[in-house]
Amino acid sequence: MNFIISGKNIEVTTGLRDAIEQKLGKLERYFTPETEIIVTLSVEKGRQKIEVTIPVKGSLIRSEQTSSDMYVSIDLVEEIIERQLRKYKNKLVAKNQGHPTSASVPGGIKKEFIDSEEEPSEDDEIRIVRTKKFGVKPMYPEDACLQMELLGHSFFVFSNAETDEVNVVYKRKDGSFGLIEPEFS
Repeated sequence: MNFIISGKNIEVTTGLRDAIEQKLGKLERYFTPETEIIVTLSVEKGRQKIEVTIPVKGSLIRSEQTSSDMYVSIDLVEEIIERQLRKYKNKLVAKNQGHPTSASVPGGIKKEFIDSEEEPSEDDEIRIVRTKKFGVKPMYPEDACLQMELLGHSFFVFSNAETDEVNVVYKRKDGSFGLIEPEFS
C-alpha cells in the first residue's frame, strides 16, 4: 500500500507517520499492494483531525475522525474503515447472490478478502428501517436550505428549478450548506 500523508497546520513527524503506517498497515490484508491511502492530518481549534481516503475502482472508502489527541484519532479512523470494509464486502457478496467466488472484485481489493468465510456481524448489516415518500416540488437551492432549516433536518431533497434535476442540500459540520447535483456518466 502506498501512503500519501500530508498535514494542515501540523507537521507530520516521523512518529505520526510511523503510527499511521503501523495502524493503517493492518488494512493491508484487504488491499492490493498498489492501493493508495491518502491521509490528511489537521489541527483546528485544538482538535486533532485525520481524514483517510482510499480510492477503489468505482468507489471511495473514506473516514474522518476528530479528537483531542492525534493518536486516538488514528485508532478511531482505522476501526471505522475496517467496519466500512466489512459492509462493502457484504454488499459485493449480496450483489452476486451470495456466491462470493463469482463476485467481481473491484481494483484495489484483494480477492481473498471477498472469498473469506468470515461471518458478518449484526452491526455490519445494513437495514433500512423506514421508507418515506414525499412530493418533490421545484425550488431554488437557497429556498431548499430555508425549508431544510424550518424542518430541522440535516439534508433536503428537492427538484432544482434552474436545472430540473433532483438535488440535495445538506448542512455541513462548519454550519455552512452544501449542494449535491447528480452527474450521470
